[in-house]
Amino acid sequence: MRSYWLTNSLNLLKCNKNSLWITGVRRLSATTQSSGENIQSTTPPVHPTEELDNKNNNKEHQQRSLHIAVIGVPNVGKSTFINNIINHKVCPTSGKVHTTRKANTAILTTGQTQLVFYDTPGLVTQHEIRKHHLEQSFKSAYRHAIQHADIIAVMQDASNSWTRKSLHPTVIDTLKTYAQLPSLLVLNKVDALKSKRVLLDLIKTLTNDTLRSKSAIKKISLPSESVGVRLNQRETSWNHFSDVFLVSSITGSGLQELQDYLVDCAKPRRWVYPADVYTDETPETLIVESVRARLLDYLPQEIPYNLKCELEYYNVENRVVYTSVLVQCPTPRIERLICGESNGKLRQITERVTSDLVEMFGQAVSLTITTMSGGKRNA
Repeated sequence: MRSYWLTNSLNLLKCNKNSLWITGVRRLSATTQSSGENIQSTTPPVHPTEELDNKNNNKEHQQRSLHIAVIGVPNVGKSTFINNIINHKVCPTSGKVHTTRKANTAILTTGQTQLVFYDTPGLVTQHEIRKHHLEQSFKSAYRHAIQHADIIAVMQDASNSWTRKSLHPTVIDTLKTYAQLPSLLVLNKVDALKSKRVLLDLIKTLTNDTLRSKSAIKKISLPSESVGVRLNQRETSWNHFSDVFLVSSITGSGLQELQDYLVDCAKPRRWVYPADVYTDETPETLIVESVRARLLDYLPQEIPYNLKCELEYYNVENRVVYTSVLVQCPTPRIERLICGESNGKLRQITERVTSDLVEMFGQAVSLTITTMSGGKRNA
């Protein structure tokens, strides 16, 4: 058995939570002297719990929320975008495709508004499911998320010169299937583009030059004669986007504008989640997914897609998370590749995962990653 034990003793910032203090309401009796008699006020007393209930009811009536399904082809930056817009790491990320294998929920609560983001797997074909050993439920995960959403955010990688000029057919088919829902286009990784004219042409191409709202285009200062003529409708564009946003998930550019837009679109209704919750995933699931994501980063080609990760141990004691994850390898050769010389690569992977989990949980983490090959645990 090859394993590496890493314990972090980190001094973490403690987040102060607002505490609700219920103060007693003193019953006041007003007395007046009239004709030699004391006359008490007939104002009925207010019980403390009744006053608190009224305040809570008023807050619930003021609550608003919006559910957003974020869709797109693999590796366009959906998970990184969601992590940064809610300013909390809840979606595991990597440099390879298919890091997200099921719909994840991320929650941002600001003021009286709660935004619920659904991070969906990249839209794939049946061939890609077989190639990357994906679950058959992979294709249905984004549909389930959209069915619970109020709006669809289509993310497109503006930095990829090969694919940026057309929406993938699976994206078009999805938008057609759920045409009753409003949709917006999010051009990600715009920091990689230096030409504003390229961005404007890209917007015109992907929207068929039919965008009604020009808020995003107005930010690109170009001469009016550069607008050009309306493009012919194509199956790789969508006519019904309500708006376009230019963002960079890495630098944070454009995220605040998009957040403000979504807050304005929120509907009056009660929140689904408490204000201090960022995800509905269990800690155990987040740990396993974080290990799998880092294996994708550190291992070449298709190797990490053939690995199975499972949680062996999880416990929290004295604000320290103690956990162990088992990585099942199909062959001893792949196990050696994961561990590296003198367990050097396994040490790097463990350190990166531990750092991710500390950021995710906000407390110290002690992580063990153990490998196993051939169906037998090696001594």
